[in-house]
Amino acid sequence: RTIVLKKETKMNQEQLRNMILKAHTNRFATKKFDRSKKIAAQDWATILEAARLSPSSFGYEPWKFLVIENKEIREDLKSRAWGAVNSLDGADKFIIALAKKGVSYDSSHVKHIVEDVLELPYSENSPQSQFFKKFQAEDFKLSDDKAKYDWAVKQTYIPLANMMTTASFLGIDSCPIEGFNIDAVENYLSEKGLIDLEEFGVAYMAGFGYRATEIPNKKRQSLSEIVETVE
Repeated sequence: RTIVLKKETKMNQEQLRNMILKAHTNRFATKKFDRSKKIAAQDWATILEAARLSPSSFGYEPWKFLVIENKEIREDLKSRAWGAVNSLDGADKFIIALAKKGVSYDSSHVKHIVEDVLELPYSENSPQSQFFKKFQAEDFKLSDDKAKYDWAVKQTYIPLANMMTTASFLGIDSCPIEGFNIDAVENYLSEKGLIDLEEFGVAYMAGFGYRATEIPNKKRQSLSEIVETVE
């Protein structure tokens, strides 16, 4: 009985590995979406939950996600986001990811995360706060607002990867987007009251839906070119 269970475990692990690699192989930056196909509510909730559960440095989650359903806003964005036109036209779901500005050991955002999310007492002088202060100032040399914002933007790409991979597992296509004029997009969102530019900036966009064309074979560098094992 024990031997049989071990064989079953090995088989299931192999199946799991194949499923993982298939999801990554099938994931493609979709250039054209089928606008007639809609994502099931439960699937979309799962994709968003994958974003919510994503890790971030120190667990400070310096992000927010705008899901743009409004047709007028989608249309307006086309002239400001050249790389998003196909997604705005055909993708069932369209996200604009925002990165938090001014994240520091003594910021209101960190205080919120510590008290309201982690449910811990907050103090600027706590070991955690002082450790984060040292990390920013000395380890990563995040000495000014721009450096701190750039650090926050990096964090937002973790949930992007998780959302796209989760979508692929569910048979849903996606397209990550950096093709836009950031000033034009941010000013437009500010005019619409969707973003406080003192608090957030735009990191990227992403479309989710179902492809209208076949994907090409995936081409990547070989593993030996990008991985070096240090023994």
